[in-house]
Amino acid sequence: MFPTRITLRRAGVVTGLTAAGVLAAAGAASAHVTVHPESYAKGATDGVLTFRVPNEEDTASTTEVQVFLPTDHPVLGVLVTPEEGWTAKVTTTKLRTPVKTDDGTITDAVSEITWTGGRIRSGEYEDFDVAFGQLPDSTGQLAFKTLQTYSDGNVVRWIETPQAGQDEPENPAPTLRLTAAVTAEEGAGASPSAASVKSDAGRDSDPATDSTARGLGVAGLVVGVLGLAAAAFALVRTRTSRS
Repeated sequence: MFPTRITLRRAGVVTGLTAAGVLAAAGAASAHVTVHPESYAKGATDGVLTFRVPNEEDTASTTEVQVFLPTDHPVLGVLVTPEEGWTAKVTTTKLRTPVKTDDGTITDAVSEITWTGGRIRSGEYEDFDVAFGQLPDSTGQLAFKTLQTYSDGNVVRWIETPQAGQDEPENPAPTLRLTAAVTAEEGAGASPSAASVKSDAGRDSDPATDSTARGLGVAGLVVGVLGLAAAAFALVRTRTSRS
């Protein structure tokens, strides 16, 4: 029985290392700044965008986060939620093309938000919430270019815009998809709080997170099956040798 136990133990170690490799690869693939939810309806009003900033350095902490909001398709009525330990600086700019709304013509909009004073350590992340009054209805997506500064002076530039049909760039900018606006007929049966419920649901159950979880679950099952198969083969082989 002693050789059999050694063989099974080795098979278990291999299985564990393989599983750890799968989880590490999945973690590395998602360690970039993202915006949640991933999509909103064009022209949506009174919602919240959450910028999730993970720390991907082992020996340094994130000490500053700068998010740049597009001004060619401006986000109107931006308000920043206070984050414990962080100080937010909001910069506005004059719009080249004023935006007409039911409340009048908007000539200025927020172009940059910078958070400082806090610290995101290795293996941690921070969520920064930004409320908006209205999203644009003249584009299909909004890219929020972001600079992430570390305590060692290193700056990661999340500024590459993903292109349809191409692989995700190495440092993608957090990108919000804008879908077709809901018509009056389509929204006739919706409750007054439908938009806020959708926003909260998007944050609690992000499609990308669900896909990642399902992928990891499948990978875990595959690894487990391979480990059991290896152990069974080793057991049979050992018994055959002893016979």
